[in-house]
Amino acid sequence: MTTTRTRPPAAAGSRAARSPRRRGGRGGAGLHFAAAVSALLFLVPFYLILRNALSTDAEITGEDWQWLPAAVQWGNVTELFDDPTVPFARSLWNSAVVGVLHTVGTLLVCSLAGYGLARIPYRHANKVFYAVLVTLMVPTAVTFVPSFVLVSSLGWVSSLRGLVVPGLFSGFTCFLFRQYFLGFPRELEEAARVDGLSHWGAYWRIVVPNSLNFFAAIATITFISGWNAFLWPLVIGQDQEAWTVQVALSSYMTNQTVNFHLIFMATAVSILPLVLVFLFLQRWLVQGVAQTGIKG
Repeated sequence: MTTTRTRPPAAAGSRAARSPRRRGGRGGAGLHFAAAVSALLFLVPFYLILRNALSTDAEITGEDWQWLPAAVQWGNVTELFDDPTVPFARSLWNSAVVGVLHTVGTLLVCSLAGYGLARIPYRHANKVFYAVLVTLMVPTAVTFVPSFVLVSSLGWVSSLRGLVVPGLFSGFTCFLFRQYFLGFPRELEEAARVDGLSHWGAYWRIVVPNSLNFFAAIATITFISGWNAFLWPLVIGQDQEAWTVQVALSSYMTNQTVNFHLIFMATAVSILPLVLVFLFLQRWLVQGVAQTGIKG
């Protein structure tokens, strides 16, 4: 009489259970490796900026590459802020003021416009919305000269009003707010209206407190855009006292000379506020982008 040996079910089950884990572990290791390589590639420009900011012009333009400067030139920081020809500290302050005012104004104007188009019943609401979308198709170069003529006629050249006011409304930001508010729960607003709140009260006391993630995402993008703006501040800020940081950066590169170490040091200083803003608001930025509600 012969006996047939069979594999215990538990052993077969345990091997089958271990196989997906091994495959999952390999896939996870591959993803971590790809993320690490991507992070290193992303950090390369920042390394080059810091390395060159603390080097001399000879080390920056020399044929022999050095990973680190032979002697760290901390004096480049003092030279940057003590340069009498470029008021870099004033430029940083101007960029900060312009960025904050531009962000606050854009959030207020565009959010109110988007909320009105999404919630307030009006016979021509769709026509107004389509008109806003049409502005996205108009190239900036077409409206640049008329905007400058208008600002100049108002006497706003070399002033904060000329730098901030023309850019307070953004058709794309208004579009994003409208799409987001279309997906906002109507029940909360209806409950607020039952309690006697107007459209403004519902917007300010119900909608805004429950949309901080989206507002933070738009604020981050708007602040970075305002900080990095160059062409409009270059034309409007004709006086050195009205220069922004991007205009000040361009002054280190002329037809006669190029101050490499000051360019890189100024770049390192100018991107520091953006890095801090992004690190502080990155969680809200990701959540806000996920809640944009591009549904129509």
